[in-house]
Amino acid sequence: MATANDNIARSRMGPVIFSSTLGTAIEWYDFFLYGTMATLVFPKLFFPGSNQVVGTLLSLFTFLVGFIARPFGGALFGHLGDRIGRKSTLIATLLLMGISTLLIGFLPGYTAIGIAAPVILVLLRLGQGLGVGGEWGGSVLLALEYGHKERRGFWASWPQMGAPLGLVLSTVVANIVQSSTGASFLDWGWRIPFFVSALLIIVGLYIRLSVLETPLFAQLKEQKREAKAPLVEAFRYSTPEILLSAGSRFIEQAPFYLFVTFVITYGLDKLALDKTFILNAITVGSILEMITIPLFGHLSDRFGRRKWYLIGCVLMALFAFPYFLLMNAGTVTFFIAVVLSLAIFHSWVYGPQAALIAERFGTRSRYSGASLGYQLAAPFAGGLAPIIALLLLTGKNNLSALGLSKVVVNIGTGSWQAVAIYMVVLAVISFASVLGLKEMTKSDISGAEAPTANEPEITLAPAD
Repeated sequence: MATANDNIARSRMGPVIFSSTLGTAIEWYDFFLYGTMATLVFPKLFFPGSNQVVGTLLSLFTFLVGFIARPFGGALFGHLGDRIGRKSTLIATLLLMGISTLLIGFLPGYTAIGIAAPVILVLLRLGQGLGVGGEWGGSVLLALEYGHKERRGFWASWPQMGAPLGLVLSTVVANIVQSSTGASFLDWGWRIPFFVSALLIIVGLYIRLSVLETPLFAQLKEQKREAKAPLVEAFRYSTPEILLSAGSRFIEQAPFYLFVTFVITYGLDKLALDKTFILNAITVGSILEMITIPLFGHLSDRFGRRKWYLIGCVLMALFAFPYFLLMNAGTVTFFIAVVLSLAIFHSWVYGPQAALIAERFGTRSRYSGASLGYQLAAPFAGGLAPIIALLLLTGKNNLSALGLSKVVVNIGTGSWQAVAIYMVVLAVISFASVLGLKEMTKSDISGAEAPTANEPEITLAPAD
């Protein structure tokens, strides 16, 4: 029977979901805006002495810095979230991310201040990475811990929608500004989307200040049972879950960043497609994800998250070679079909992923454990993915230009087949990791300690 507290929690789900989703979208707007500019603007602005491919690689390496910072952000803000609360920590991550993004908009280029320009850019990118590293855990827990008793796969998937929503916002704003400023886009027009972030910060802060602390953490705090060292506690009791959660993300995160960064370079340089068309195709794919993410989160509640996720790993592996075969056909229709297909396969695992990771930790250390499980994969499967894909695609010549040919195995002239194999390997890693996790879809997660797994494990059939 539902208690009065349960009914109150349910009545607040609307504002909570709106807050966690919109706040996350604002943070991802900032993060993806950088990724877009890293391929379109930054190679010329901050690395003007490099050839086109090397300049893009150097720009993507600054993109990687944000991913390297994300586990540290997850650890720092995870500790704060488990000690002082989810709400306060989310406000801090939003401020850090927003201020870092706004300052990038004011940053002079290499021709104005020399080497200081890319150095400051890297520092601001670190600020973005730290903010996003702490953002995900808090926004997911805000939804999960309010709706933990029923349909938590569905509720926790809503903050996941912040990623494609932020991507749509950043792409649309970048397109509008690029069309409006024309030839001036590379001079000053690119800065406008970063200034827009300041307005989004104000909106996000207003929304998050109006949301109450989650019922589970409020109860824990009332009982004075907060963990003194939540990060230590998470590793002490849940190290396998943290590492396996990180492994599960490889097949979700790498294809997504191939989808939003590598595909721009590939479409421009290899397929000679129009830049605006490519960005519009990505926007349409992101809108599709905004529909399928909560749908697949809901289906994971019915069929079981672990088995649903395993099927997604298989689908992504099977799609690796058709992805390039269809794209290389060189037609607009096939390119759009490929982008939309990858969006569906990505959301297949991304929708239920939040609950899959967060539900295996107790309330005392859930922010820390879930954040680390999510963010530890970021440098390897996120930031490195477009770089590795570009190196595999372009081959040894560009490694030589970077001075890396002597320390990297000869990969010949490069090929799209190598990138496809790379995606298959990532799928195998994630499949093996999820096999090591237990099904927790129907487990009670309201306790302070880590919950126990379902007994018996549910089958792949709709619930009664």
